[in-house]
Amino acid sequence: MQVSTIILAAGHGTRMNSDLPKVLHHVAAAPLLHHALATAHSLEPSRIVVVTGHGGEAVAASAIAFDEAVETVVQDPQSGAAHAVAQAARLLADLPGEAIVLYADTPLIREDTLRKMLAARQHHAVVVLGFQARDPGRYGRLLMQDSNLLAIREYDAASEDERAVALCNSGVICAEAATLFSLVAEVKNNNPKQEYYLTDIVEIARQRGLSAGVVLCDEAETLGVNTRAQLAEAEAAFQARARAAALDNGVTLTAPETVFFALDTWIGRDAIIGPNVLFGPGVTVESGSEIKGFCHLDGCHISRGATVGPFARLRPGAELAEDVHVGNFVEIKNATLGEGVKVGHLTYLGDADVGDFTNIGAGTVTCNYDGVMKHRTVIGKRAFIGSDTMLVAPVTVGDGALTASGSVITEDVPAEAVAIGRARQVTKPGLATRMFDKLKAIKAAKAKGQS
Repeated sequence: MQVSTIILAAGHGTRMNSDLPKVLHHVAAAPLLHHALATAHSLEPSRIVVVTGHGGEAVAASAIAFDEAVETVVQDPQSGAAHAVAQAARLLADLPGEAIVLYADTPLIREDTLRKMLAARQHHAVVVLGFQARDPGRYGRLLMQDSNLLAIREYDAASEDERAVALCNSGVICAEAATLFSLVAEVKNNNPKQEYYLTDIVEIARQRGLSAGVVLCDEAETLGVNTRAQLAEAEAAFQARARAAALDNGVTLTAPETVFFALDTWIGRDAIIGPNVLFGPGVTVESGSEIKGFCHLDGCHISRGATVGPFARLRPGAELAEDVHVGNFVEIKNATLGEGVKVGHLTYLGDADVGDFTNIGAGTVTCNYDGVMKHRTVIGKRAFIGSDTMLVAPVTVGDGALTASGSVITEDVPAEAVAIGRARQVTKPGLATRMFDKLKAIKAAKAKGQS
């Protein structure tokens, strides 16, 4: 089945009280818009069109950053959802197959729900996504007769009897693309707001003798974000869903409520995630790995059998091979660690390549930045980097080489060599006692003078 998706992302979002367009505010470390795009992608659509308006250039850039194939059109002025959908007509109206209208500020719609809507198209020309609301408030009401949708009534235009209906409109609509744009073209703006309501297409369809139906979903799935409070609510709902999915997929979460996932986090079965772990964008954790408590991971890949943490930070470009151990208070950035590498604690590895089975001592730093440019450190296989080694890049340490503790390494170290880069120790017997006696006398004299 060929499917196109239209994502409406033109709104001002004035209740967010923000200079940032509403759809660019983040849930799960990704813009709201990206959640809608990810849902659209799950259908493997032939085309995705994002309709922009307020902050249009930034919204379009964000959409294209997610997927270069996304097309964008501008709605100017913003005159209602039907008017927004109409802007996509020149791109999609002549395409065969289905069209689904989604909203960039509604991040929790599930793929399964949309597939149910596509299946329901076998019975109805127009399919609307509805939900039973605990508190219907000002939602549009779905007016039914048996399994047929008669109309969608906006709250302001609804009678008291219609307002008593608890079946509400999510705004998501599915129809054949040509039919959708034909119906939208007939929508009028003869209402108090002088806007073109997408909801009017149901009655227009029925006037043509076309049927309309409803697919139901849980109310939580339809949460729209219009305020900071709703943004927080969407974050909580996403995290609850992501934690449940991880547990169902065979991941151990020792304290699920303290783990926070990003939109694209991927974790393999039999991985163990400790408490207070934060996943940023672009993290993959392979099966059988363990992330201990209080770690922050962002843009990294962790292979099977690796252990990370506690209190470790992996930044973008960190690549850990199988059975790597990264311990507490270690930071890895844009660095590749080979199989079996051990980085126990208190270390920074940035812009580095570390060979298999190398040991990195505590306090090691790759000094990768000269104030203008970044430089790379290369450490071979089975090397031993002594504690408190400063590796001043660009520098290479060969296979099987050793650096002495406390060394500053500024030159390449050949394979199997020992590099010592520290000042010679000078020992003066008895000087410590004489110094302490002198300092104590000075302290006592000061105390006597103050009394």
